[in-house]
Amino acid sequence: MTSKKKYWKQSLLLLIALIILVMYDLTLGSYAVSLQDVFNGIFRYNETNSEEMTVHVFRFPRVMTAVFAGIALSVSGLLMQTLFQNPLAGPYVLGINSGASLLVALSTMSSFHILGSDVGLVFSAMIGAFGAGLFILISSLYVKNKISLLLIGIMFGSFAGAMVNVIQAYADPNNLKTFMLWSFGSLQGIEFEELGLVGGLVLIGLFASILIIKPLNLLLLGDNAAHLLGINVRLIRLFIILITALLTGVITAYCGPIAFVGLVIPNFAKMIYKTANHYHLLFGSALAGAILIVACDIAMQLLSPYLNLPLNALTALIGAPVVMWIIMRKF
Repeated sequence: MTSKKKYWKQSLLLLIALIILVMYDLTLGSYAVSLQDVFNGIFRYNETNSEEMTVHVFRFPRVMTAVFAGIALSVSGLLMQTLFQNPLAGPYVLGINSGASLLVALSTMSSFHILGSDVGLVFSAMIGAFGAGLFILISSLYVKNKISLLLIGIMFGSFAGAMVNVIQAYADPNNLKTFMLWSFGSLQGIEFEELGLVGGLVLIGLFASILIIKPLNLLLLGDNAAHLLGINVRLIRLFIILITALLTGVITAYCGPIAFVGLVIPNFAKMIYKTANHYHLLFGSALAGAILIVACDIAMQLLSPYLNLPLNALTALIGAPVVMWIIMRKF
């Protein structure tokens, strides 16, 4: 079997596993539904049928949100690890989630309100995420190397986190609760009618990543070597940051901060595929990321009668040991 066939076979196995998990997840909840109810709930639901309505209103948006979140965060993580050539870089390393958290904190816990509703919460997170991405984009025009850019992102994240702590110290308890619930992470923030918008933005980010596969592969040789081979390193750096801001910003806005997915999954894909070719790693990371978030949602559904676990806590429980293993293995 040629290497290319081997990689596509691995991707096909991941896709089959994802489809099985998605179908299983759609049947989970407070009461069981059949696959026929799932089909009807997605394509031709009857408002008088409670099973079909449950699928249409709650389960299908939740499961598809898990798929989109896994794809977006994993691809962002792969881009960040390539940009900084560091297996411990993730989509939040540039402070994009910190920008989202800061605007959400301002909107929910101070007199600075944006629309003042669930729509306002999403809008606040989106503005914060893209504002942080814009700041990093502008910074990248002035710094000479990626290490400096990494440090700027870390410092921005620390500054935004400190501002959030100050706001929390003076917040009303009810407003503080709203912010904390958002920060736990959730897959319930997207309605059926919004799936097209969110999915479209994620696919745009994925397609844009595919367009720069060759420069991504050359970046692995180092900035100087990539430049000698005809790559505009600064332009590619800007493009990577823009894609990361789009993917991470959209998911953080609707789902809250979801930790470790973008850090762990690209490393997992590299171990499974055993290649540095981003053509295969992009698809592998996207599929594996979607599998992880859907599996987390399945775990939360199965544990819900006994224990309510926030999504962010569950991904951290899985991701933190993996990160420690990566550090012990590679450093």
